[in-house]
Amino acid sequence: MPKLAFLAATAAAAAVLAGSSAIAQAPGKKTYINPIDIDYRYNFEQINDNASYRTGADPAIVQHKGAYYMFQTLADGYWRSTDLVDWQFITPSRWPFDSIVAPAAWSDGEKIVLQPSMMEPEAILSTTSPETGKLDFLVRRMPPLPGSVNKGPEEMKEGEIPPGPWDPALFKDDDGQWYMYWGSSNVFPLYGSKIAFQDGRLIYQGTPKPMLNMDPSKHGWERFGQDHCACWGPGRPSPSYMEGAWMTKVNGRYYLQYGAPGSEFNAYANGTYVSDSPLGPFEYAGWNPVAYRPGGFAQGVGHGSTFQDVHGNWWNSGTSWVGYNWGMERRIVMYPAKFEKDGQFSASTRFGDFPHYAPTTKVEDPESLFTGWMLLSYRKTATASSTTGEFAAANATDENPRTFWVAGANRPGETLTLDLRAEKTLRAVQVNYADYKSGIYADGPEVYTEFELQSSSDGRTWAPLARTEAPRRDRPNAYFELPAPVKARYVRYVHGHVGAANLAIADIRVFGSAGGKAPARSSVTEARRHGDERDATIRWKPVKGAVGYNVLWGVRPDRLTLSYQRWAEQGAELELRALNVGEPYWVAVEAFNESGVSRRSAPVRIR
Repeated sequence: MPKLAFLAATAAAAAVLAGSSAIAQAPGKKTYINPIDIDYRYNFEQINDNASYRTGADPAIVQHKGAYYMFQTLADGYWRSTDLVDWQFITPSRWPFDSIVAPAAWSDGEKIVLQPSMMEPEAILSTTSPETGKLDFLVRRMPPLPGSVNKGPEEMKEGEIPPGPWDPALFKDDDGQWYMYWGSSNVFPLYGSKIAFQDGRLIYQGTPKPMLNMDPSKHGWERFGQDHCACWGPGRPSPSYMEGAWMTKVNGRYYLQYGAPGSEFNAYANGTYVSDSPLGPFEYAGWNPVAYRPGGFAQGVGHGSTFQDVHGNWWNSGTSWVGYNWGMERRIVMYPAKFEKDGQFSASTRFGDFPHYAPTTKVEDPESLFTGWMLLSYRKTATASSTTGEFAAANATDENPRTFWVAGANRPGETLTLDLRAEKTLRAVQVNYADYKSGIYADGPEVYTEFELQSSSDGRTWAPLARTEAPRRDRPNAYFELPAPVKARYVRYVHGHVGAANLAIADIRVFGSAGGKAPARSSVTEARRHGDERDATIRWKPVKGAVGYNVLWGVRPDRLTLSYQRWAEQGAELELRALNVGEPYWVAVEAFNESGVSRRSAPVRIR
């Protein structure tokens, strides 16, 4: 294995690393973390000079012949995995000149069909061998949408629909009939239509029909803004966006999913309507949203896809918010999901950006995939070899991707060191880069990430912990599961290379155990629903030594499917603004620290 160029930067580092051959990842890597570790591509929606940034959004993930394929917005290809842990980028044989945005993807067992969002006729692609990158034309030019007109909402007549299809979804039913769903608007509904692929053409079988629309006046989680707090005046349409259709059929029921209320905030979520027919009528699910994560490091989970793995487990993917360079700077997240026997559909986002096991068998309880490895790096002291301006080293332990450390120079040998304050058991590390005045790029051999992680018990003698390995690739959210537990107090990042103009790190996140006791059990002291039933105030008893809390709620006391992660310094109170009018709710709380998680409090009815 070739040594990294930067190891020659200091003789001391070279002496430590020269005899190291045991720091490679174990071949049977079992865990993953959100945001997922892929080579996100640079986005060229320039906001100002030198503003380019890595991003990923709107994942369409399908299982095809035992492997998983992920398509997303503004990538110059797609990704393949056989275990949902390691993803390989595949360069396709052909690709739209303007790339693709919010694509639809569907596997019918023989081929994958790939359709980009479009406002004017474009091609639809297909492949029977996606692992090779070979794509063919299934439809060279889409026909116009029946009834489509290019008018403003106030000018449109009944039966007319806006141009598209934008944010499409494809679905092939058990009887062989194809359907398409689409829509992205704060005014228009999601639409659906029967379609057919015949002789290189797509044929709409009838006029598209409205399927569903938002109702933020009744659905608190559909309200726009950070924590659903944006307001708008009388007579103005809600700024909330409904987008990202996806169809899943389970036990004869059709789940038409959508993302709302907007990708630029922490509260981006996935919801669903349910029907006995692929074109409705659809009924709103009172236990919505399906997937919701407004707290923690990877916030937001809207506009994604639902798929089943080879073991029969369900997953819901989505889009997580970064939003430093622009509101649409984002990453990909993926959560284990479940369909209950009575039809309730939910994704587990509890500890959603901590390490989780990738299942190798059928799993009944999605929460059982949480490893129990706790966050050890939150608010720990960080020191750097150099710093630019106000971008201090302390930003790298605050669990916020919108703040970051910037080194004085992007050069090999720069270091960032975390003091965990005591020797602890390390199990995994995630290094999350930021894009600060990154420069303007084309993908090329210089766009890759290379670095070393080291550990120490005394801050003087360092041992290898993990490092990037060949082949070179970009890893904006690099994750390392350690092959064996390591006892250490200090973790040091030693820089090799990033393709950006600046070396910027949002957070180095260290996971494992402090070796102590989990916090004591808390209790809910107030669960008061407001006059506006979409809102509630939740208060709980603070627990000594807690690092944070999970507020857990749901429509049944035995199904608290939704969660909001809070840090202890934020206080023991949460204004919850994601409830549905007319639905009953129960709430509980659990405390966590660096050693574990408390017992969950008794569920309390929100009244």
